[in-house]
Amino acid sequence: MKRIKYIIVSVLLLAYLGCTDDVRDIEYLNDVPAPTALSVTVNATQDNSGLVTLTPNSTGGMQYELNFGDGSELESLIPGESVEHIYAEGSYDLFMIAKGVNGLTTELTQPLVVSFLAPQNLEVTIENDGTLSKTVNVTATAEFALSYEVDFGEGTGAEPSSANIGETITYTYEEAGIYTISVTAFSAAIETTTYSEDFEVTAIEQPLASAPTPPDRAPEDVISIFSEVYDDLPGSDYFPDWGQGGCCGSGWTMFDLEGDEMLQYTNLSYQGNQLGSPVDVTEMEYIHLDVWTADVLQTIEVSLISVSNGERPVVITLTPNDWTSIDIPISDYTDQSGFTVADIHQLKYVGEPFAGGGTVFIDNIYFYKSPEFITTPTIPVDFESPDLEYNIFSFGAADFGPIPAGIVNNPDQSGVNTTTKVMEVNKTSGAQVWAGAGFALAGPIDWSNGTTVNIDVWAPNAGTPILFKIEDSTSPPDGNGNPSVFAEVTANTTVGSAWETLSFDMTAFGGFSTANTYDRVIVFPNFGTGGADNFYYFDNIAIAGVTTAPTIPV
Repeated sequence: MKRIKYIIVSVLLLAYLGCTDDVRDIEYLNDVPAPTALSVTVNATQDNSGLVTLTPNSTGGMQYELNFGDGSELESLIPGESVEHIYAEGSYDLFMIAKGVNGLTTELTQPLVVSFLAPQNLEVTIENDGTLSKTVNVTATAEFALSYEVDFGEGTGAEPSSANIGETITYTYEEAGIYTISVTAFSAAIETTTYSEDFEVTAIEQPLASAPTPPDRAPEDVISIFSEVYDDLPGSDYFPDWGQGGCCGSGWTMFDLEGDEMLQYTNLSYQGNQLGSPVDVTEMEYIHLDVWTADVLQTIEVSLISVSNGERPVVITLTPNDWTSIDIPISDYTDQSGFTVADIHQLKYVGEPFAGGGTVFIDNIYFYKSPEFITTPTIPVDFESPDLEYNIFSFGAADFGPIPAGIVNNPDQSGVNTTTKVMEVNKTSGAQVWAGAGFALAGPIDWSNGTTVNIDVWAPNAGTPILFKIEDSTSPPDGNGNPSVFAEVTANTTVGSAWETLSFDMTAFGGFSTANTYDRVIVFPNFGTGGADNFYYFDNIAIAGVTTAPTIPV
């Protein structure tokens, strides 16, 4: 019956795809990789009966064939299903075959020891995570053990976490401090083995990576206060204090992160910068700064202070344990009654809660404006420049209208992509299987440095097909009204809910030619599957190995 259920699901999927008028084909399924990250979760009843519950797991598996290793009949399961099996005492090798949607398979052999003896020689490793604040990693090993669970000691309502013996369990606390962490190892015996330790959970109180690098700007388009990229206004005092150390215990220092200096203000009441001389920022459009804080400060108030007409504040919400890139329109200040910005001589930063123990790290403080001439982007494209018109277009909603797409803040500044801005495509519920988004380029793609295009992609699931297409917008339209000169290549994600760089070798498309004028790029997230209100993100579209930022014509 389980096998029949799987076949029905597959047939319905193929029937749906076959009845969709706009689906070109389903050849993209050939590019879906074989299942990865195979494992079998093992749970035994502690009653000396040998009853074990087995649950197969993988990324991309659609069906599992499980060999119990004791000569019993094979068991066929689908994702989410478990099977119970009674073992005699002994050592076994579980053998599993995971099959993907296109029939590709991956095999796993996993040792299994069934013993009616209590686990022995329990060894537990507890460590603070090196990159996640207030997060610990626990690993337990023991002879005769099948699984273990961890009580992390954070309140009576928290459920213990469990895993196979030898695997790692990760847990994030609400607050740093000392907690009693208890580990219980289970075999198939009634008796268990327990270990407890009072462990100090620590918070990460400083950034582990630098703030995003500011983009290239012409000297006349920026007034820099503190930055390693631009020429700073000379003579500025970054730590004038203004009496805050004495009254409120606020402090300051220059923080050095592996050669990258940034301003650090501790127990922030208010601190700021005294500029070397008053500056006229009436021609500027924004003030920018990057702020990192742990989780004490909720907001920061950024004030411009004029020699002649006082100060005006703007309050910004901060993202804990990460860089918050802030761009405040100068109009947010000048729209406040009676304020002009022709003689700004101080910047002030106020923490909330005021002098409540919060620390901030501040970098890349500058005023800027857009250049006089604005253009569309050229490869490489990183969506960071406020001076470019990206003009994102989208298509393929259920009613043949557009799906939501545009430039947004990077929702996951980690891994291979820590930039600030990315292109978002929301493949809404009911959107067409060919829904996607794209934009025009300022000119044709230059293939002199290679014909492979790299794109940073964030998708919710591994095994997601991403179709990348380039077009000559001036070529005659085909039967569907699209440019007849194009090239398209599919690559599949290998991770879920994380950034990765996908490569698209354009020579894999038969009609590709470097002589063609490709001046439009389009991405089709989860091509071939209807929309399910999932979000996809794209960034850093570039010829492999080429990182030079696009230039702005003047």
